[in-house]
Amino acid sequence: MKIAVDAMGGDRAPAEIIKGAIQAVQKYSCEVVLVGDAEKIRAILNDETDGQILPITIRHADEVIQMGEHPADAVRTKKNSSIVVATTLVRDGECDAVLSAGSTGAAVAAAQLVLKRIHGIARPAIATPIPTPNGTTLLLDSCANVDSKPEHLIQSGIMGSLYAEHVLKIKNPSVALLNIGEEDTKGNELVKETYQLFKKLSTINFAGNAEGRDIPRGKFDVVVCDGFVGNVVLKFGEGLARTIMELLTDELTANGGAQLLGRKLIASTFRNMYKRLDVSENGGAPLLGVNGYCVISHGSSDAKAICSAIGITCDYVGGKVFDRIRDALDN
Repeated sequence: MKIAVDAMGGDRAPAEIIKGAIQAVQKYSCEVVLVGDAEKIRAILNDETDGQILPITIRHADEVIQMGEHPADAVRTKKNSSIVVATTLVRDGECDAVLSAGSTGAAVAAAQLVLKRIHGIARPAIATPIPTPNGTTLLLDSCANVDSKPEHLIQSGIMGSLYAEHVLKIKNPSVALLNIGEEDTKGNELVKETYQLFKKLSTINFAGNAEGRDIPRGKFDVVVCDGFVGNVVLKFGEGLARTIMELLTDELTANGGAQLLGRKLIASTFRNMYKRLDVSENGGAPLLGVNGYCVISHGSSDAKAICSAIGITCDYVGGKVFDRIRDALDN
């Protein structure tokens, strides 16, 4: 399996991206093609590997799409940008998947313009795994499409169900529609109309409406919403998790909890909690609905997160989700 990695995308590029790629090829059965400024990449790669031979190659790209640029315009004008070149490697069959921690908009635009959408999919969706006490809830869309129609949400439900089944290994995953109440009469026109369409769909396990609190509780396996709402939920959850950890630390320190309960016990408990909540443990979110495998990582990703994202990309490709989505829509 060969993964094209946008080495120039992300707040910590290219150093952390390259370090993550090195960790990944040592941990997973894959090859990595680092796409970007070849001179910079080669210098860092040589320093980090100390002459060790690894399944990593370099493809030069002398342009970078910055966070503030208009995604679609930048993809069309910067043909030699790292994300466009990396995505083209997938389109041309040289790589199995593309991974980027750069501009989400640019990654989505490149996937749609270069790979194109799967026939029958009007808008792709980003599927983000959310840690819960029971395992994982898959939230989609989390920012690929901020203005949705009912058919877009239905397609997200189908794609999310297939991903949950074949990558997360959840048998007959439950799919819910994010709303402000459980009743089918609640919500705006978009969700009320979508609810009625979901009820008629026999190919997935539709379980009704989900409220915001149901996401971290793990009540449903897949939760569907438009990209605007999904991104707000995701960013709020990340901030809340960090705040809770900081508050717990402050309280235990202030009240002498470390001495009372034992420093080792607290340190071990905190490490385990943080590992479950840490976005770097689930470093990548697949973009579902395009003709190829594309995974988007957090802009602040460090080496650990990139390594994790490459592992998720391998699972995504291995689960043949793209083929299953295409077949499901044909049926």
